[in-house]
Amino acid sequence: MVAQRAVSAWRPRVPGVVEVFHAHFTEYAYPMHVHDAWTLLIVDDGAVRYDLDRHEHGTPHDTVTLLPPHVPHNGSPATPHGFRKRVIYLDATQLDESFIGPAVDGPDLADPVLRTRVGQLHSALRHPGDELEAASRLALIGERLRGHLRPRLTGLTEERPSPDHGVAHTLRELLDARLVPGIALDEAARLVHAHPAHLVRAFSAAFGIAPHQYVNSRRVDRARRLLLDGRPPSEVATATGFYDQSHLTRHFKRLVGVTPGRYARTA
Repeated sequence: MVAQRAVSAWRPRVPGVVEVFHAHFTEYAYPMHVHDAWTLLIVDDGAVRYDLDRHEHGTPHDTVTLLPPHVPHNGSPATPHGFRKRVIYLDATQLDESFIGPAVDGPDLADPVLRTRVGQLHSALRHPGDELEAASRLALIGERLRGHLRPRLTGLTEERPSPDHGVAHTLRELLDARLVPGIALDEAARLVHAHPAHLVRAFSAAFGIAPHQYVNSRRVDRARRLLLDGRPPSEVATATGFYDQSHLTRHFKRLVGVTPGRYARTA
């Protein structure tokens, strides 16, 4: 087998995310090293074996691995064909140093809900313009990680959100007022005086839709009207708050079923 080393890395405009790193390695082995950020790792194919605090661990594809900052670890393929992994490096605003000890004791988390959410976060992070969605998903991931790591916690259950209609309606008014320029989740949380995770849960419980889905659907509605007025998709994208025309096209097709150009030609 020919050794492969394929990587991609970028830094999204999402508070709390230091770097996103995707890699496919067949034979490469990481030496012992440390990071100054939390390493949130999922493996899509194959498996990784690693040593953390002098204990051997492994990362099958159905787990989420959380490696704490400042603690040495290595890594190497645990299968003949190597591994594919996706990593998000998180800063201390997501998990503070008090969680380092619990993470060392149990870095591999067998939590299907968490695994799904991390995968969804990676998908959101790939697309400029989807920062609100990414921040919302990250807030819920951070909440679940803290639940795993809190001392004396014997199990993890999915918390059912209790409706907080005051917070939810205040956030909706804020999203409506900032529909085109947009607003970051952490800024909204400061203005509404609520934790970001609580904000996302309260909004979803009250309206049956996540904040980023609400914003995208409102923007698509505006785009439909402008397209029917004869304005070109590139101009409509900017006028309705999308990052660019491809960003508009992706969400427009998801919600309407056709591209903006095809929709406009039906007028």
